[in-house]
Amino acid sequence: MKKKIFVAGHLGMVGSAIVRQLQPQENVELILRSRKTLDLTNQHAVSEFFQSEKIDQVYLAAAKVGGIIANNTYPADFIYENLMIEANIIHAAHLNNVQKLLFLGSSCIYPKLAAQPMAENALLTGTLEPTNEPYAIAKIAGIKLCESYNRQYGRDYRSVMPTNLYGPNDNFHPNNSHVIPALLRRFHEAKLAGAAEVVAWGSGSPMREFLHVDDMAAASIFVMQLDSATYEANTQPMLSHINVGTGVDCTIKQLTETVAKVVGFKGSIVWDTSKPDGAPRKLMNVDRLKALGWQYSIELETGLRNAYQWFLENQDNFRA
Repeated sequence: MKKKIFVAGHLGMVGSAIVRQLQPQENVELILRSRKTLDLTNQHAVSEFFQSEKIDQVYLAAAKVGGIIANNTYPADFIYENLMIEANIIHAAHLNNVQKLLFLGSSCIYPKLAAQPMAENALLTGTLEPTNEPYAIAKIAGIKLCESYNRQYGRDYRSVMPTNLYGPNDNFHPNNSHVIPALLRRFHEAKLAGAAEVVAWGSGSPMREFLHVDDMAAASIFVMQLDSATYEANTQPMLSHINVGTGVDCTIKQLTETVAKVVGFKGSIVWDTSKPDGAPRKLMNVDRLKALGWQYSIELETGLRNAYQWFLENQDNFRA
């Protein structure tokens, strides 16, 4: 008997990576719906979908996401849509007796000034970063929804919090992409133009952690498949989420130089120190995940080459 697994958000970067890894499994039947065919913010539509599909497991990777500008411009959209998506899916899963669900969050759930590396117990211990506070609040609510259905109804709903992700199906749009796709595109265009230099923002000294999305998908499936006794022994009922990352960071300068190498840009890199650096360091503590038996396998340069190749094959979709 095949397990019917619903991957919500299967066209996004993380959801598509989870699909790629679940597809070869013979005992799995994937249930997939695009935004056009199922509006996850519509409670009635989500309820009818769960009633008709008889789903066994859910990977909740659907979310409204964006960079600092988008989060600052549309804070109401970010908190409302993300709250509705997770509340509708988690509640419908419970009502239709789906026992296993995995909720995917974000490292922005942690306080702006959390001690480094950020451990799971830093949650709700301080003020959030103001620029994406509405999104972070929604993701915290998702964790607490899972924990509450577990406590009240005996469900097995789990949560994983990834560090900065990159890889195939990332957003390379010139106006709203994150640091790795933005750098890959900028160096690629500079190479094509024969530019002598590329200007990078800040000093290059801040440290950041990056995880390839295929590793994130592997970790998600690993956590979902852990037996209940092991999961419960390594978590707490009201502190149940698990960080997913490499536990290794690098400076923005090192990242930028590696991107230039991967792309084949031969010019120089100039640092515009009048631009802001942001937080000096953002690193996840992944001891909990390591204790459970999983760690990353894709090194940064290898992952960047994979992401760049994907961009080259799909760049027509990212015209300005």
